[in-house]
Amino acid sequence: MPRLTLRRTRRRDPEGRMSVIEHLRELRRRLIVVVLIVTAGAVIGYVFYNPILAFLKEPYCAVPYTHRLGGQPGDRHDCTLLFYGPLDGFTTRLKISVIAGSILTGPLWLFQIWKFITPGLRKHERRYSLVFIATSSLLFLLGVTLAYAVLTKGLNILITTAGSGTAAALSITSYINFVTLMLVIFGAAFELPLLVVMANFAGVLPASLLKKSQRVGIFLIFLFAAVATPSTDPFTMCAMAIPMCVLFEAAVLVAVVHDRRKASRALDAALPDDEPSRLDPIPRPIGDDAWNEGT
Repeated sequence: MPRLTLRRTRRRDPEGRMSVIEHLRELRRRLIVVVLIVTAGAVIGYVFYNPILAFLKEPYCAVPYTHRLGGQPGDRHDCTLLFYGPLDGFTTRLKISVIAGSILTGPLWLFQIWKFITPGLRKHERRYSLVFIATSSLLFLLGVTLAYAVLTKGLNILITTAGSGTAAALSITSYINFVTLMLVIFGAAFELPLLVVMANFAGVLPASLLKKSQRVGIFLIFLFAAVATPSTDPFTMCAMAIPMCVLFEAAVLVAVVHDRRKASRALDAALPDDEPSRLDPIPRPIGDDAWNEGT
């Protein structure tokens, strides 16, 4: 008589608790999915490489033709980038494809990271996580857009500073490195207010500390902008620092509102509905210490 073997299925923990091995397996699976997503985005970027390259070259094409090697009057599209090594063209195309694919598929691989973190979060924290992912993508896109607008003016200032009778012969490697670094740095810098809000929601950074450190925070933002921007002109530094200061002040405002609501909920929970509040029958000034102690 054949023996029947019953395969025991492991029940899933409703609280999302897993062993260390299960965490490592889940992390490996999520990383593989992220790599596949970025690879698919890189393939799309490789196919549309020429339009992307033309988009990235536009700030250089906006420089006056007298300061571009081989530039012709009225020809805005005559802005050829040079390369000197046999592999420079291929490596540049591969680099642009991967960066474009990563930005294009950003919400997808961020969602995979969120799915890995979700089992360890509470229900209300999971709701905030989705909001943070959407806000993070929006802020990064806003930073990239601002960086592209700044590049048009900043690159013009940098190249024309050499004076009349000079022309730039930029290599494609150095130019693409400069442009992509600017885009990534601006995009990452605009994530600062989101990190501040996340730290406040986690209870690590209270609003009272943020309000006391606003001046120091603004100084550090300008210092970061001066160091992080690849160009050395003050226009690019201010173009990054001023929006970051505005976003930082908005983050402080969100933290203040959140802490007030948190304190109000804690006060409501500390006072039961069936217990009457104590009232002093003798009116006293509000600033009296005895009155303050009685309340």
